[in-house]
Amino acid sequence: MLKRKIALFFEKIHLDARRAVLIIVILLLVGLMMDFNSRLSELLNLNEQKDKVILRVTALAETAKVLDTQIAYATSEAAVGEWARQEGHMSKPGDIPIVPLAPAGYTPQPTPTQMIIATQVSNWQIWWAVIFGE
Repeated sequence: MLKRKIALFFEKIHLDARRAVLIIVILLLVGLMMDFNSRLSELLNLNEQKDKVILRVTALAETAKVLDTQIAYATSEAAVGEWARQEGHMSKPGDIPIVPLAPAGYTPQPTPTQMIIATQVSNWQIWWAVIFGE
């Protein structure tokens, strides 16, 4: 009974079995192409994200390398000695500290500071300078 109804349906729309199979194959191919296109788009997006992450990881690895170098130097005796001499004002046994002294009879002169005096300019002078460029 069902086979007969299907056969009548195909006869009404003038479809034989080959045409029906061809339409189904075409619809299947269109669906596969749409799926392939969406997967390809997703692949491109993921590749862009991967490139960004690789760039960020590389930058972070370089930063970590620089920080490791700085930590290694900061924990070394050379860094401690440098800090002690420059910042801590310390000296090693046997060092002779040098303190610069002013020559005898020298009196330091204060450095004069120039005072800037603002001059009053009238409005017409400002507009004259703006318009004529003087």
